[in-house]
Parts: sequence; C-alpha cells; structure tokens
Amino acid sequence: MSFVPKTQPYNGKINAVTLGTGDKAIVIGGQNVLPFYTFDAPIENAPKIGVEVSDLASSWEWPALKEFYAGCTTMADYAKKAETIEGCDFICLNFVGADPNGANRSVADCVADAKAVAEVVTKPIVVIGCKNLERDGELLAALAEALAGKNVLFMSAKNENYKTVGASVALASGQKLGAETADDINLAKQLNIMLKSLNVSPESVVMDIGTAAVGYGYEYAASTFDRIRLAALAQGDADLQMPILAAVCNDTWSVKESTASEADEPAWGCMEERAISMEVATAAADLTGGADAVVLRHPESVATIKKFITELV
Repeated sequence: MSFVPKTQPYNGKINAVTLGTGDKAIVIGGQNVLPFYTFDAPIENAPKIGVEVSDLASSWEWPALKEFYAGCTTMADYAKKAETIEGCDFICLNFVGADPNGANRSVADCVADAKAVAEVVTKPIVVIGCKNLERDGELLAALAEALAGKNVLFMSAKNENYKTVGASVALASGQKLGAETADDINLAKQLNIMLKSLNVSPESVVMDIGTAAVGYGYEYAASTFDRIRLAALAQGDADLQMPILAAVCNDTWSVKESTASEADEPAWGCMEERAISMEVATAAADLTGGADAVVLRHPESVATIKKFITELV
C-alpha cells in the first residue's frame, strides 16, 4: 500500500488583494495554508517583492547601491531604474523626507514626485508616508487623489489617524489601505475592525503588523506573525485574514550593523555586505512567518529573496 500523506489546508483563507492595473497588476494573499506549506495545498499567489524608492535616496552611502543608481537624480529616475531589477514586483515610494522633523519636504513636492513616477513605471505602486501622524494625514490624502485610478496601496492608517486616512484613501479615492500596528495581534485585529466600521472593505486592506531587524527583539515580531496567521487560517478569524506587507528596508538599513563604517568596526567586515545580510535574513524570516509581500532596498537582496521564494513555492 502506497503512503498517502495527510494534508492540512484550512477552512480560513487570506484575502486576495489586487494592486496596480492591467497586465502588470499583482495579487497578494489568497492562500489557505501556512507559508510555503505546498505539501498541504498549492500556494495561490507567491509572495511578492517591492523595491524601495526613497525621496532621500541621493543620500544613500553604500557604494554598490550608489553605483547601481548612478546618474539618477529624481525620484522618477530611481523608480525607473528600480523597476529593471529582476524579481521586482512593485515599486514602493518611501516619502521619509516629508517628516517635519527631518527634511520637511512639502506635500506639493511629494505629489509632484509621485505623479512623475506614475508616468514612467508600469508596475504597481505602494506608498509609505513619513510616520508623522499630522503630516501623513495630509500627505496620503493628497497622494491618493493624485494617483487616482492607479490602484495604489497606501501605508498606513494607524489607530490615531485611521478615520482621516481611511476616509481619504479608501473611501474618497478608492485606493488600497495599509493598517499599521506594532507587534500585537489584538491591536491588529482592533484596527481592522475599526476600519470595517468605517465602511472600508476588508478586501481593500493590507496589514503592516510591524517587523524588526533580526537580533533586535525579532522574537516579538515572529510570534505576532505566527499568531495572526494561525488565527486567520485555523480559527477562521475574518478580522485577521488581510494579507501582510513587511517594509523590511525601514528596519534593516538603520541598525548599527548596516551603518557602522569599516573604520569604526573593522572586525565586522564590509558595511554593505552586512546591510544586505540583515535585509535578507529579516525578509526570509518575515516570509516564513506569514508576510505576503516584503519591501527591500538592495538589488542583491531582491535577487536572493526571489530565489528563496521560487525554490519554496
């Protein structure tokens, strides 16, 4: 008698969310098995990779990264170049420069950049704000209106501003909306419920549940990924069945291992190789925990994670 393995697909299923339009549109989510458990059931949509395009990219100091983007001066230039990276599924515009406590770029300048990017790229767009609540409320609303019809995902609505951001991004402009919490399953569920009470469709929501660079309290992120995915699939919790996007680049390129110069830490080796290793290790951990999409910065990271996904799906 031949051996027949017992499979365990779940009744619960992750929502499938479409980003972008036309033949370059992508779908994240949709599976009803644990990450990469292809022996239980096929993975309906393989995890997707986004490439970060920061409005402060000209200040990046890592040599190979600077060489890759040599000659790029505008955000549109960077986006067009990023789109050529093999394994890139979408472009992620990171408007960190809009922070009033940082570069304090104006909303008008950010909107002009976003519109210029939309004119030169063909792949879907994800937008990350500056993390300043007041500025993001204004910024994300203006960007959602400027990119109307592009089916863009805007990260993120938080507990403090979900009404403003949800109304302007999802309800008024018909865009996709990110729900951002910090490593807590209960907070993630609560925010999703509040967005539904605002009449934001669950099929328009993607979760940003928080991550951390490996070695920096990552166990909190790992347990949150696991608990959310198991609740969504095994318990059929509809309030946690939104797909997850992890902006890995935000956490991994700012830690000491990625920024300490070789002069300051000669025993650590090449600064850029360290940064890539942090990004790859964190992205791989997030994906095996349940992330449906990750955002990366370095072309080598994208290539490595693309191979990782391809060989497991």
